[in-house]
Amino acid sequence: MEKSKRRKPLIIEGARQVGKTWLMKEFGNQAYTDTVYINFDSNSQMAELFASDLDANRIITGMELYASHKINPDGTLLIFDEVQEVPRALTSLKYFYENAPQYHIICAGSLLGIALHEGTSFPVGKVDFLKLYPLSFSEFLTANGKEQFAELLKKAGF
Repeated sequence: MEKSKRRKPLIIEGARQVGKTWLMKEFGNQAYTDTVYINFDSNSQMAELFASDLDANRIITGMELYASHKINPDGTLLIFDEVQEVPRALTSLKYFYENAPQYHIICAGSLLGIALHEGTSFPVGKVDFLKLYPLSFSEFLTANGKEQFAELLKKAGF
């Protein structure tokens, strides 16, 4: 975990079904004592939380009520999945960066979907991006313990 007080929220970009959600949850499980996972595609209650002002402290309080426990800034990873579905949640990342940088936030969603929401204030310079690509067939073989097949493909020029 980066200990910087000025860390930026992270947005993972990538095509559908490349493992963004799995990666965020797995990272949370391995690097944090707690995670709060919010899928904006299927959670109108959380969408409403972002509908009024974007005060980070008010939003954290709402997420604590949703999660039924206190959010520890140093030990909790906040995961916003399908963030393009709630443009104000995307905009809130700017305020988390500026006013509450102690919270660790990671998001995923389609940037094509994000770009389609006109009038949304995108937090340019206030977030970091990570592009997640699908595995190549050779990487898939290696990940499944079939290195010898991956080597054969490499020797054959594939």
